[in-house]
Amino acid sequence: MIGEDELRAAVERGEVDTVVIALTDMQGRLQGKRCSGRYFVEQVLAHGAEACNYLLAVDVDMNTVDGYAMSSWESGYGDFVLTPDLRTLRWLPWHPGTALVLADLSWEGGEPVVASPRQILRQQLARLAEHGYEAYAGTELEFMVFRDSYEAAFRNGYATLEPANQYNVDYSLVGTGRIEPLLRRIRNEMVGAGLYVESAKGECNLGQHEIAFLYDHALTTCDNHSIYKTGAKEIAAQEGTSLTFMAKYDEREGNSCHIHLSLRSPSGEPVLAGKGNHGFSPLMEHYLAGQLACLRELTLLFAPNINSYKRFVKGSFAPTAVAWGVDNRTCAMRVVGHGSSLRVENRVPGGDVNPYLAVAGMVAAGLYGIENELPLEDAFVGNAYASGRDTVPTTLRAAAELFAESSVAKAAFGDEVVAHYLNAARVEVEAYDAAVTDWERRRGFERL
Repeated sequence: MIGEDELRAAVERGEVDTVVIALTDMQGRLQGKRCSGRYFVEQVLAHGAEACNYLLAVDVDMNTVDGYAMSSWESGYGDFVLTPDLRTLRWLPWHPGTALVLADLSWEGGEPVVASPRQILRQQLARLAEHGYEAYAGTELEFMVFRDSYEAAFRNGYATLEPANQYNVDYSLVGTGRIEPLLRRIRNEMVGAGLYVESAKGECNLGQHEIAFLYDHALTTCDNHSIYKTGAKEIAAQEGTSLTFMAKYDEREGNSCHIHLSLRSPSGEPVLAGKGNHGFSPLMEHYLAGQLACLRELTLLFAPNINSYKRFVKGSFAPTAVAWGVDNRTCAMRVVGHGSSLRVENRVPGGDVNPYLAVAGMVAAGLYGIENELPLEDAFVGNAYASGRDTVPTTLRAAAELFAESSVAKAAFGDEVVAHYLNAARVEVEAYDAAVTDWERRRGFERL
């Protein structure tokens, strides 16, 4: 991490020639501009930058689509303003002479762009602060590595790719050793970008791995998550390989993104631990009860894409049952740690999740439980897959319907935000409904 004065000096000495200013879009991707170092320090620091507001109103292929109130052909696809958040300013070691800063979005008149993912999380953290609490989060993001370059993968239609490992390498040192040069480069260059790396480990699917980072304030964690995801792809590309964070690449294990969330006082004291059952405070009971009560109706924020729902398979370590348990990986909500480390792990999100939206959803659900003093059901013991409990929605269409009917979502996020992300879901569902898949061709070309 660097300060403004340090950046100015580095630009003056010629050590930095490029500053990336980035926003996070609806899909959780970094979008923005590469500014010359001189232009950034002389102009952007004082006045911000501009970008077309369609960046929050397109599909994953960057196609303009209808139905968004904030951006359309009728409104002329104007600009919004990118204001650098200098607390996020850092080096980008994988690009020579380059620094990066994240931006908050506003309209020309200064009003915030409320549908911006970073603004949505800021709003929920402000609500939480009104109750006297701060949120700390950690994200565990899995990915699959392939020997093919991104260009080769594209030409092959993302099929018949060569995974970096040929068998399950969960916790295998031999398996991670096979691609340690890539993993080591990602780890070390993320440290150079201001992230605190904990470890790397293999996972179950072929070529699947995870790099873990230390928890931090919720907004910082989400910022780091987005930077890491972009950086890992760029480093992989530079090494002639490719990696994917998509929730379900094939019929084996999917890429998860378990999100750990805890609450503290402004002075840093943990507030979830207490003298109740399992070492819980009354606040923890209400907070966790809120997660369960709101899980189904807020699943859209945890699983935002068609492919997200392919992860939810019984016995796959991806959750299906709306239940909580103490260190129970079959439950959607797993409670881990004790005392100051006591926290809730939401196991619903996949690697495709937008972290700002998911953490905002968890904060909103926790506040719902706290404000209504919801009682907590007993911990589930055993195999929650076979429990007969309510399950998370199994399709994007079903999740969108629950989100549309959610009074919790409307009260927490406002009608504009709810309508914006419902439209995003509608666009994806309609695109999927119109697509003809390889599966259909294989089954029907000759035999039907």
